[in-house]
This record gives sequence, C-alpha cells and structure tokens, in this order.
Amino acid sequence: MTHQLPFEQAGPLQFPPLQRELQAQGAVHKIRTRVGHDAWLVTGYDETRRLLDDPRLGRSHPCPESAARSGESALFGGPLGNYATEEADHVRMRSLLQPHFTPGRMRAFRPRVEDLTAELLDKLTHQDQPADVITALALPLPILVICELLGVPYEDRTRFRAWTQAAADVLDRPRSEQGLDELFQYGKELVTRKRREPGDDVISRLCTTDGVGDDEIAMLTMALLFAGHETTVVQIGLGALLLLSHPGQWRALAESPDRIPDAVEEILRAPGKSGGGIPRYARTDFDIDGVTIQAGDLVMLDNGAANHDPAVFPDPDRFDITRRAAFHLTFGHGARYCIGAPLARIELQVALAQLVRRFPTMRLAVPVEKLTVRSDVLTGGLVNLPVAWESPPPPPPPPPPSPTSADPARAEARPTRERNR
Repeated sequence: MTHQLPFEQAGPLQFPPLQRELQAQGAVHKIRTRVGHDAWLVTGYDETRRLLDDPRLGRSHPCPESAARSGESALFGGPLGNYATEEADHVRMRSLLQPHFTPGRMRAFRPRVEDLTAELLDKLTHQDQPADVITALALPLPILVICELLGVPYEDRTRFRAWTQAAADVLDRPRSEQGLDELFQYGKELVTRKRREPGDDVISRLCTTDGVGDDEIAMLTMALLFAGHETTVVQIGLGALLLLSHPGQWRALAESPDRIPDAVEEILRAPGKSGGGIPRYARTDFDIDGVTIQAGDLVMLDNGAANHDPAVFPDPDRFDITRRAAFHLTFGHGARYCIGAPLARIELQVALAQLVRRFPTMRLAVPVEKLTVRSDVLTGGLVNLPVAWESPPPPPPPPPPSPTSADPARAEARPTRERNR
C-alpha cells in the first residue's frame, strides 16, 4: 500500500503514528504527495543528513512541466531554478546574501530584537484575557525584525503578508502563482525606491553591489522576506505551546534563564510534522538504504522525521529542554544550510526568554486538542494560541505625605526658624 501525504496527526504536538511505523520499517519509502504524485520519503536521520548535502539531488528538474510535485505552491511545490546552472546559481545567491546574515552581524542586532520584543510584551500586559500569543508576539516580531533588516516598510505588512500567505498555498496553484508574482512586483518597487533613497539595510546594500540587477535583488530579498518571517512565526508559536503544555519546563526556564539556548534547540527539533519535509529531485540514478532512486524522481527529505529518529534522539517524542538537540536538521545541513538560522535562533531565544520571565504564571486558556494547525499553507503553524495569566496585584498606595513634603513653604521655613533660635 502506498501512503499519501500529509500524514494524520492527533494534535499539533503529536508525531504522526504512520510516520513512526514507516520509520521502524526502514529509512526510505515510496509514497504519494498531497497532489497524488509518486515520490520517495526519507525518514532516517543519517540518510536525510547525508542527502541534504548530496550533489546528486537538487531543486531543479530537466523537464519541470512533467516533474512530480509535492504540492501546488509555486514557491516550493515543484522544481525551481535552471537545471543546467543550478549549482552555480546557488553559490552566487549565497555569496550575495551570506555577508548580511553572519552570526556576528546578527549578534549585533540582538539588542534591537530585545527592544522590539519588550515593546510587544508591554502591549500584551494590557490586553484582555484570554489573549492570543500568535497575534501578540509570534506574528508581529518576525515581521518587525525582517522589515528592519531588509528595509521593508512595516506599514506594508498587511499587503506583503497576504502575498506570502498566498504564495505558500499548497492547494491552489493559481492563487500561489499570483501571490508570488505580486510579491516580486512589490520587491521591484522597493528596489527602485532604495536606489533613489538608500538606507542602512540589505536591499540598499545589494543595490550598490556590482553586477546585480533590479530583478535579481527583488527576487532574492522577497524570498528572504518570505522565509525570514513565515517560518519564525510558526516556531515561536509552537515553542510557546510546547513550554506551556509542559508547565514544569516553563517554570524551569523562569528559574534558570541560562537554559534558554538549549531549550530553543529542543523547540526546533521537537514538533511533529507531517508534510514530508524538503523536496529534491534526483539528478542521476543512485541507491540509498537498498532502494534505487532514478534520475528525475522526487525525493522528500523528511527532516521532521529525522529529528524524531530514536537511534539519534532517545525517547524522541518526549519534550525535554535539557536535551542536547543542537544537531537537529530543522535548518538543513551542508551547502544549503539555512542562511537565516542565526537570526531565527536569536528571535526564538529573545521572544521565549522574555515571555517566560514576564509571564511566569502564563497558562493555556484552552485544551491542546482544541488548537488548530494550518494545513493549507507550506509552513503550517497554529491558527491561534489563547493564553491567560495571573495578573500581579496592584502596587500598594503611596504612604501619606509628611507635613514637610506636603508643604513646600513649611519645608523652606524650617531651616530659617532653626537659624533664628
């Protein structure tokens, strides 16, 4: 029997049972994608890690019109790029973008992320309960951050958010194609504006780079705009849910903030995912775990399943912030390792550290099973995350003023009388 993606999940934090069954049978499986096309699903950690950096796999296809698709998204559902020049194009792309997202540059930006997070949580303290962590923090923070880095006006967020959501649609290809096109046109408008009025941002700096045209800058930066907020929105929401559904670990972080970096790595590893992972196309015939992959085949590198491989992560379905999970594959591996990983880690560390510190009594306002995960878009994520907390008691009233402090005239007069005695 050939199983079809996405696999059923009992809840937003539950690893799909079918995924576990397949994993126990081996590392590579013949499946059908959500649009009914044949593909190979790789679920083993070692195999997934190796293939993520294997030049025999790529994102392009020699016959893109007839290639199998993982979904209807124009951005990630089928082949991308030029088959003949893919490797060189990828090297060029990374050489243009990597300098803007180095760990050092991102560390220097961390205080700004902290300020933005504090401002959002200040507003959250005054909201009626239950409040929604997604709309209060998980959604606006990554948008604010990527807008500042790229030089995208934050006031345009409603527009470009609609386009990125459309582009990520895995069920409606015309809508996805239209969203991607509108996002690209918006990117060209921004490039024109930055050439006229440059700032201290990625788009402006790319405009000063020799040999880079407007269309290429628009394409690269709008891809960053999409990836730089969509996935982080999801991770902050799921991270908060994981901690809130394990109150003991929420309290442990409140008591020991130094655990935040390890907690974030476990949060990146732990969510159960059922969409199939990262799509690649075989550029030649090869064997993996006793299975022959033929040139042109669609291969789904299931990094979510790899992150739950019991051979690498003992008791993988247990969420444990003390686990050493930094070798997870959420950001990929090798030459295609996510450029934005240092930024995403900082956003998660800052957002969750401040949330736990400022709301130590926060709790879920609905049962976990009542929460909904989006299945219509590429990145998934929670629709909302209602929470409540114990408001601190109001500060005591100030003590009644003393006669001296209450009457400036008497306070001024006392030294005079003292001198006249």
